[in-house]
Amino acid sequence: MNILVINGSPKANSDTMHLTNAFIKGMIEKEEHSVEKVNVIEKNIKPCVGCFGCWKIQNGKCLQNDDQNDILEKVIKADVIVWSFPLYCYGMPSHLKAVIDRLIPLSKMSMKEENGVVAHDTLFDLSSKHYVVISGCGFPNWDGNFDGLRLQCRNMFSNNLTMVCVPETPMLSEPTAQPLTKPLLEKFAKAGQEYIENLKLSEETIISLETPMLPNDVYIQIVNQNSQG
Repeated sequence: MNILVINGSPKANSDTMHLTNAFIKGMIEKEEHSVEKVNVIEKNIKPCVGCFGCWKIQNGKCLQNDDQNDILEKVIKADVIVWSFPLYCYGMPSHLKAVIDRLIPLSKMSMKEENGVVAHDTLFDLSSKHYVVISGCGFPNWDGNFDGLRLQCRNMFSNNLTMVCVPETPMLSEPTAQPLTKPLLEKFAKAGQEYIENLKLSEETIISLETPMLPNDVYIQIVNQNSQG
C-alpha cells in the first residue's frame, strides 16, 4: 500500500507531526508499506490563478511549472493520503491551502449530482483513495474551533475520510509533559494499527484521540503563566 503523508506545518517536526509519526508507526508495524512524506513548506507552490487551463488540457497537470505537479503525481499514485497540519485561524495553513486549491487538475469542469450534492467529475478514478486528516491546535478543547475545517474536509474528501482533531498539541513538544503526552502517542500508534486493518477508525477511538489531556482551566492557567515569561 502506498501511503503519502503531506505535512502542512511550517515545521518539519511539528507538534501535530508527533501524532502523525506515531500513527504511521502503527500503520507499518505489522506489515511493510511504502511511506513518502512531503513537507509543503519546503516546496515551491504558487497560488492557483484561476485560469482553468488544466480543465482544457485534462492531463492531470497544472500549467504553472512548480512543485505542485510532482505532488499531483504522488496523490494519483497514493492509496492513503495523510494530511497533517496545525489549525491556523480555524482552518489550514495558507501554504497547504494552496496545495488543496491546486488539486483541480484532477477534476473536470463537468458536474454531477449525487444525493443532493453537486460536484465536479474527476479526471481519474479517485473513489478507492482513503484520506486521513490529523490536525492539532493550541486550544484546550476543540468544540467550535475545528467546525469550519471539518466542513471543508468533508466537502473535499467526502469519500473514505477519517478525521482526528486534537487539542492541547503544544504539550507534545514540552518534555515535562511526557507523562501526559506519551499515553496519547501510544493511542495514536494503536489507532494506526486499527486504521491499516479497517481503513477507518471507530467512533470510540476517535473520541479517545480527541479527548484533552488536561482540563480546560488547568491548561489555560499553564499557558497564561508561560505567556508572562
